[in-house]
Amino acid sequence: MSVAKIVEISAESTESFEDAIHQGIKAASTTVHNIKGAWVKEQQVMVDDGKIVKYRVDLKITFVLD
Repeated sequence: MSVAKIVEISAESTESFEDAIHQGIKAASTTVHNIKGAWVKEQQVMVDDGKIVKYRVDLKITFVLD
């Protein structure tokens, strides 16, 4: 039997939502091991002068405890 834990993080990108997800997983994996999945809880954009300048995602990351 394995036990999993879920943590919530936010990540940003100037490129896209997909890139923000990749950056969030990459950053989390430096300190969180055994990541098995992630859910996108929320997506947001930051707008400046009528243009999208940042894409932000809130992720729930699931990992298995050692």
